[in-house]
Amino acid sequence: MRRSVLPTLRAVSRPIPTFRTRPYLLYGVRRAKSTLASSDIHFGQPLHETHPHLLKAGDLTPGISAIEYHHRRAALTRKLPRNSVAILAASDVKYRSGAVFHEYHQEPNFFYLTGFTEPEAVAVIEKGSSDVEYTFHLFVRPKDDRSELWDGARSGVQAAQDVFNADEAWNIDDVGNKLPSLIRDTRSVFTDIGGSGARKSAFSRFIAGSDPKLDGLAKLLQNANLKPLRPVMNELRVNKSEAELDCMRRAGSISGAVITEAMRNSYRTEKQLWADLAYGFKTQGLDGEAYVPVVAGGRHALSIHYVRNDDVLRDGEVVLVDAGGEYGGYITDITRTWPVNGRYTAAQRDMYNMILRAQQSCISLCREDADMSLDKLHRVAEDSLRHGLKDLGFDVSSNALDVLFPHHVGHYIGLDVHDAPGFPRTDRLLENQCITIEPGIYVPHDDRWPEHFRGLGIRIEDSL
Repeated sequence: MRRSVLPTLRAVSRPIPTFRTRPYLLYGVRRAKSTLASSDIHFGQPLHETHPHLLKAGDLTPGISAIEYHHRRAALTRKLPRNSVAILAASDVKYRSGAVFHEYHQEPNFFYLTGFTEPEAVAVIEKGSSDVEYTFHLFVRPKDDRSELWDGARSGVQAAQDVFNADEAWNIDDVGNKLPSLIRDTRSVFTDIGGSGARKSAFSRFIAGSDPKLDGLAKLLQNANLKPLRPVMNELRVNKSEAELDCMRRAGSISGAVITEAMRNSYRTEKQLWADLAYGFKTQGLDGEAYVPVVAGGRHALSIHYVRNDDVLRDGEVVLVDAGGEYGGYITDITRTWPVNGRYTAAQRDMYNMILRAQQSCISLCREDADMSLDKLHRVAEDSLRHGLKDLGFDVSSNALDVLFPHHVGHYIGLDVHDAPGFPRTDRLLENQCITIEPGIYVPHDDRWPEHFRGLGIRIEDSL
């Protein structure tokens, strides 16, 4: 069944099915009547029926409705040529060792288009000869009592249609048989499957086609006219909807409050501070940490991505904290630097204020009518930092700024900390796009720099 991609469509058009044994609930249209209590309905992820404390009615994931996911697929379809398909694979489970696994994180593009958060799944979005229709195919793990006894509930094939609004849904084990017929007559296949990456399980080897004994999905695609999907997805994801902005504002406001509270407390170690941040994010209503934070006391702040967070915090030094929480898959990215003992030295205060002025200069230009790009903002930051360092007694000749400010002033944010990877930094920034502004100075222990600033690292970052 094909779906219209006309932007005026408010609901999918498939008729409501009747269920006698398992009354799954239809999202984005209206709901089938259920005789079962919510405690008797089990899915592989939270839904309003099972977790009303986490999701409101109509939302497929926190803050994002089933209708919005349909509109995203429709927007992708409008960008694709006629008679083409887009194919996306879910992330695989990553293992620490043996049977001990890491917390699961869905592949962002797959999540953006489906809202489905389970592993071992493939989505196929098919565009035919019409510019206003698409067909959404979803391959997922079937319901399995024994597997669910050990690993928790699965949503199953039926729910792929009734909850996640797939037009056609199949067992993931059938992807090798079904996919060839879906791509046989297409002109182009847009996918990022088959790229590089360390994948180890049988499923991920099947997806990547890296095991010659398996008829990998990449092998099925080897004769197709393949085109990269990521550039198309970047164009969609870089512009945020109001619902996405609300998720990011919630992540930002709660994360900011948690970090501010941490500033009021005193800590003996980086690990204690880290633990308080992680605890605060979860207890205040976020899903958890958006990334492994930087909690860098003293000289550790000179390492941009220091994440060991295992040293003591020393009197007279600063601690640089780069941390943020996540809500509904959407992240915030914040950095603050403050004195361990609650009082800046004169050098620390002067450096902090100088960097703050540079950040504020950039933030004041974060408007569509300022005609800025990330690269233009970076040059604004460089000019401000260069003049500020000179006023503080630094020799800013030669490569000084490259040494002291070695990273870019900002990046796109959204479902990823570095969202829409590969999207040009030269593109004009528009309303409803989200970026960070994060100037920082990191002064090595080197005779080239004023002595009272050596070993000092300060960064100030906000999500805009």
